[in-house]
Amino acid sequence: MVPADLDPTRVPVHVALVMDGNGRWAEQRGLKRTDGHAAGEEALFDTVEGALDLGIEWLTVYAFSTENWKRPPDEVRYLMGFNESILRRRRDELHERNVRMRFVGRRGWRVPKRLVRRMDESIELTRANTGMTFTIAFNYGGRAEIVDAVQAIVAEGVPADKITEATIRRHLYDPEMPDPDLMVRTSGEYRISNYLLWEIAYSELVFTEVLWPDFRREHLFDAVREYQQRTRRFGGLDAERDRKRRSRSG
Repeated sequence: MVPADLDPTRVPVHVALVMDGNGRWAEQRGLKRTDGHAAGEEALFDTVEGALDLGIEWLTVYAFSTENWKRPPDEVRYLMGFNESILRRRRDELHERNVRMRFVGRRGWRVPKRLVRRMDESIELTRANTGMTFTIAFNYGGRAEIVDAVQAIVAEGVPADKITEATIRRHLYDPEMPDPDLMVRTSGEYRISNYLLWEIAYSELVFTEVLWPDFRREHLFDAVREYQQRTRRFGGLDAERDRKRRSRSG
């Protein structure tokens, strides 16, 4: 149930999540790091349900970064299998909820072919859905995305003086994806960690101490509540401040 104090007319269109703290959650309980990743599944799908309740149109989650290959091989292998398992077990559930699934990242670089097949199957199954778009950033890095975009532009032979912000946007992994209005990071870390670097230029950032496996829809509601208390100016002045400024100068 959505809290009554949230304004339904000011819900962010796109929320991006950095799901951090699985390893620390496990270590605090004397468990293996992989147990923390497993516990994060419940957090993810409760949050998805909360986003659907709020009417959020786009939800993007950071599932595996290009830097995560540096983790211990056993953990990397676990994450590959775990993400494949989630897609196999949960995509029908998401499809029934009218959720459209998408993926961003370097899918052809080091990612097991069987996992890529699961991604393609999930995309095809949910392609015609008209509800929330749920994007999984997998083998994703913000710098890698920009590099890949620039390389594609160069390969097309676009003259340097014809390259604009719009040109780069058209060559990002998902040009249709709107910039996030709100980015939430869990576990008390105050970093962007190479996530959606181009897209979050004017996103509102909310950081929470909650470790990801403990995150639930109520924490998403808290982040949206904080978002609704802010004034977004996109480098300019909000209307009221601009009116007062012009009144004083006049």
